[in-house]
Amino acid sequence: MSDTATSGVQHCFQLKSASVSMTALELYYFENDEFEETLRDKISQAPGFFKDIPLIISLEKYEGLSSELDFFKIIGTCRRHNIHVIGVRGGNDDQRRLARGAALALLPGGSQRDRQVDTADSHTTAANEPAEATAAPVAEVPAEPAPARIISQPVRSGQQVYAPEGDLIILAPVQAGAEVLAAGNIHVYGPLRGRALAGIHGAQSARVFCQSLEAELVSIAGHYKISEDLQDHGWKTAVQIQLRDDLLVVTPLERA
Repeated sequence: MSDTATSGVQHCFQLKSASVSMTALELYYFENDEFEETLRDKISQAPGFFKDIPLIISLEKYEGLSSELDFFKIIGTCRRHNIHVIGVRGGNDDQRRLARGAALALLPGGSQRDRQVDTADSHTTAANEPAEATAAPVAEVPAEPAPARIISQPVRSGQQVYAPEGDLIILAPVQAGAEVLAAGNIHVYGPLRGRALAGIHGAQSARVFCQSLEAELVSIAGHYKISEDLQDHGWKTAVQIQLRDDLLVVTPLERA
């Protein structure tokens, strides 16, 4: 018999934890016309990536005045281009007050997110309390890795291939206008001309490997480079792409 039938109460929803890879717009200053022009330019280079994505405004490097930061203008501009601003990361008290007034979620800045818990006190035993016996260590059985999804046919323009748990291995080209996504690594044994998004659930250790880098966009754990940025780094050669210190780094693949 189900819990609902036993208790006689049926709830209309449940809350569950979710890990979602988010794109952050790192704002340095805000001028409405320039903001929209820059946004339009970025979208034109990878329109499929930006369509209907949720966006976080990062204020950790913002240098403008609080009074000039109009979140309603930012939200409106983004909505006109089918981008949904859902929250603000970092910022001072005034900026966060303005964001709250625009009904945006407030996320901690880097210094708050990366702060480590001080465990010194947790190891201190009061003088009048006996120390607890230390339990013997329990050997952990490593979790079995999720199986890779293998695609042997070319991924054509307009197609999307998704590996929701493990790696994605493609034994053929990824054409322009196609999109490949994976929770883990992406391997393309051919030219990568479309969009490749690895570590989509936030795995920063994920990598992208390809035999010829010609991509419209490459993303790892929400950090991305578009073709304009990639053309100075191993363009049309065999490379691997990984995340280091929140930056995508392209290095050549060593050939046997």
